[in-house]
Amino acid sequence: MTTLPGLIHKRFCGGSLTSSARQSQGEDQKKLDILANEVFSNMLAKSGQCAALVSEENDDLVVVEEAYRGPYCVVMDPLDGSSNIDCGVSIGTIFGIYRAQPGSSGGLQDVLRPGKEMVAAGYCMYGNNCCMVLSIGSGTNIFTLDPSIGEFLLTSANIQIPSRGSIYSINEGNEKFWQSEVSRYVCECKHPSDGPPKSLRYVGSMVADVHRTILYGGIFLYPADSKATSGKLRLLYECFPMAYLVEQAGGMATTGTERILDIVPTQIHERRPIFLGSKEDVHRIEALHDPCHDS
Repeated sequence: MTTLPGLIHKRFCGGSLTSSARQSQGEDQKKLDILANEVFSNMLAKSGQCAALVSEENDDLVVVEEAYRGPYCVVMDPLDGSSNIDCGVSIGTIFGIYRAQPGSSGGLQDVLRPGKEMVAAGYCMYGNNCCMVLSIGSGTNIFTLDPSIGEFLLTSANIQIPSRGSIYSINEGNEKFWQSEVSRYVCECKHPSDGPPKSLRYVGSMVADVHRTILYGGIFLYPADSKATSGKLRLLYECFPMAYLVEQAGGMATTGTERILDIVPTQIHERRPIFLGSKEDVHRIEALHDPCHDS
């Protein structure tokens, strides 16, 4: 985690790290995406702790060679929000960790499991500072990189999301593609029956938007729509880790109809809708998805 901030800084000091190609999942793949994937994959493969790893940048699961194989399996988005590199927006690395099944040498059976079976999850955000938000199943904590010693120091312990927030976060450019439940929820945010309206804040980098939601409360919405009927965010290495962190901080994460962490994935790059954040706000979007709801 301490290596990547330097590589990102290099981009702003004359490096050429943002040229792009198209990856197999149909999305732009920046040069820095590839480099970040190589850095983390190589470090994990030689760590002695990892049996297998899944990355957004790899088509298939990678099994670590036997000499270096360890007890854990890592799923990751090596560089979330890389399309924002040139404009200086905070970007980050998202990861989740499973313990390999007893007797397993690393395979799909170790990672195609519900998010609630993860033993740890987190993200590292690269912005005006470098911080890592981490949970090992007993609360969510923030660690900040001290560049003078090259270590992450605990700066906020057991953070708690407010039960209700004043911010909603969604890409309103997709409004014409939304399902009716999402349209109604956003309308309620803007025109509540009582109290002030919620404020819209949307960065377009999941790490940045979720980080703000964890700190200030409110709701982050990335729904399915008529363009992406199954949702767009990847379940295994985007939705699961963020849902894990949010729940450990006292919040909620749902597809609208089911708890994110209860879902059993069938593919490593499977996509789902997600709504996460303050409990009261997420309860409301769930209520709107309830077919028995009529008010």
